[in-house]
Amino acid sequence: MSNQQHERVIIIGGGAAGMSAAAKARRSNPNLELVAYERSGYVSYGACGLPYAIKGEIARIEDVVVRTPAQFAKQGITALVRHEVLALDTVAQTLEVRNLETGVTFTDHYDKLLIAAGGSPSRPPIPGANLPGVFALRNVEDALAIQAWIHQHRPSQGVIIGGGYIGLEMAEALAVHDIELTIVEQLPQLLPSLDAEMAAHVHAELERQGVAIQTGQGVSAINGDDRVREVIAGATSFPAEIVIMAVGVRPNVNLARQAGITIGPTGAIAVDDQQRTNLPNVWSAGDVTEAINLVTGKPTWVPLGTTANKQGKVAGENLAGGAARFGGIVGTSVVKIFETTAASTGLTEARAKAEGLAVKTASATANSRAHYMPGHADIHVRLVYEAGSGRMLGGQLVGHEGVSKRIDIIAAALHAGWSVEQLGELDLAYAPPFSPVWDPILVAANLAKK
Repeated sequence: MSNQQHERVIIIGGGAAGMSAAAKARRSNPNLELVAYERSGYVSYGACGLPYAIKGEIARIEDVVVRTPAQFAKQGITALVRHEVLALDTVAQTLEVRNLETGVTFTDHYDKLLIAAGGSPSRPPIPGANLPGVFALRNVEDALAIQAWIHQHRPSQGVIIGGGYIGLEMAEALAVHDIELTIVEQLPQLLPSLDAEMAAHVHAELERQGVAIQTGQGVSAINGDDRVREVIAGATSFPAEIVIMAVGVRPNVNLARQAGITIGPTGAIAVDDQQRTNLPNVWSAGDVTEAINLVTGKPTWVPLGTTANKQGKVAGENLAGGAARFGGIVGTSVVKIFETTAASTGLTEARAKAEGLAVKTASATANSRAHYMPGHADIHVRLVYEAGSGRMLGGQLVGHEGVSKRIDIIAAALHAGWSVEQLGELDLAYAPPFSPVWDPILVAANLAKK
C-alpha cells in the first residue's frame, strides 16, 4: 500500500487540463509525487483572455495567469516551465525531457502519466509565413510578442488569415490600435460553427466596424523584406504590417502516436469516459484529446477551455485512484465580435446533414427585451432539429445582448435529449428589462412546432 501512496505522476502540458488534473489529484491523494512539464514559460493561464489583453481591456497580459509554478509548489506540485518532453517509452514508463533554458536532456520515470499536451496553431505551408510581423496566438509569449510588435512598429494595416473565433476576436483587439484590417477566409463564410444565414449577421457587424472581408479565397503568399509587407490571396494584394495566422488548431499528438497510443478518427487521442488511453497507466485530457458528442454519440474534437478543465478534473481524480467519468459535450461556444455576440451549440444544419440525419430548421428574429424598453435589440435564433421526432440537434444565436444566457438554455436541452416541443414549453424568466413575454427561444421553438 505504501508504494501506491507515493506513486510518481507525470503530466505533459501545464495548461488548463494538465494543471486542473494536478490540483484535483493533489486534493484526492496528498501522497502522490506530482510533476508537470510545460514547454512554454507559463502554466495555468486563461488563453481565451489573450485577445482582450492585446486589446488593452485587461491591464497586463500576465493577468491571464491563474497560478504560477511557485503557487503550485506550495501545494506540493512541481511545475517545470520551459521543459519539453521529447520522447516517451510506455514499456519502461520513462520519458526523455529537455530543459530548454540549459539545453540539458534527462530521463524521468512515471508510475502514471497524463498527456495534456494541448494543441498548436495550424501553420499552412505559405511562403513568407515566418517573416517578422507574422504571428499565431496560442500562449502568453505569443500575446506578448504581438503586443510588443504593435508598440514598436505602430502598424496601420493588417491582415487576419482565418475567420474563426480567434480571428474575429483579434479583429476587435487590433482595430482598437487603429489598424485597418482585412480578414481573409478560405471558406465561403466566416465562423463555420454557424450556418451561412447566421454567419451573415457577423459579416455585417464586421463591415459596419470597418473590417474588410475576403471569403472563398486562400492565401497563396506572404511577402516582405526585413518584415511583412503584403498578403496575396487570389489575384489581390493586401498591404500588411502585421499578420495574424488564425487558421485553426491541431492537437499535439506526435509524442503519443510515436509511443503507440491510439489516435481517434478526429486526429486527437482516443480515450474512454475515464480519460484512459489504450495503454496502461496513461491518461489524456484537454485539447489533445477527443470527447464524445452527446448529439451524435460519436467522438468529436472541440478544443475549448471548458472541456479541457472538466476532462482534467476527471483525469486528476482517476490518477489518484478514483473512478470519475466525463459525460461528453455538445460543443457550446460563444464569441464577441465588436458589439455583436455569436453563439452555437450542438450541430449546424450542414453538419447534421453530413451526419446523415433528416433535418429541419426554424429561424426567428425577436426582441432581446420588451419592445417598449430602451436598449432592446434584435436576437436572431436558429434551431436545428430532427424531422419526425423533433429531437433537438443544435442551435445558434446572434445578437447584441442576452445571447450567452440563451445559448446555455439550448445546450441544457441538448444534454437532456429534449425535443423542440419540450424546449418550447420551458418556463423562462420574464421581466421587461431582460426579455419579452415570449422569449426569442420560445418564439423559434413554437415556429418549429408549427
